[in-house]
Amino acid sequence: MEEGLITIYVEDASGARQSIEIPTDIQLSLMEVLKASEYPIQATCGGMALCATCHVEVLEGNEKYKEATEPELEMLDTLPEVMLTSRLACQMAVQEDMDGLVVRILASEDGGYGY
Repeated sequence: MEEGLITIYVEDASGARQSIEIPTDIQLSLMEVLKASEYPIQATCGGMALCATCHVEVLEGNEKYKEATEPELEMLDTLPEVMLTSRLACQMAVQEDMDGLVVRILASEDGGYGY
C-alpha cells in the first residue's frame, strides 16, 4: 500500500479484477467511489440504505466488511438474491483497513444483477 492510498478490487462476472486506488482521507462511501469510477451502480436513494441498488458482495478482505449492519440486513432481505457476504456499498465508508478488499457488484444500472 502506497502511503495515503488504498486499493480496492472490483471483480466482474468472468472473475477479472480491476483495481481502484483511493486516498485514505477521501471521506466517501464505497458506493460513491464506485459511481465516480463509472461502475454500473444506480444508488437510487443516494446512500440512505433504502433501495439496495448498490448491492455488492465482499469476496475478500477485512472480515468486518463481510457482515452487514441491521439496517442493511433489513433492506437486503427485500432482494431476490443475497449472499452471506452481501453489503450495501453506501453503508461502507472508505477506510484504511479496506486495502485489498475485493467486491463484486450485484446490482447494476439496468436494475439487474451480475456486473
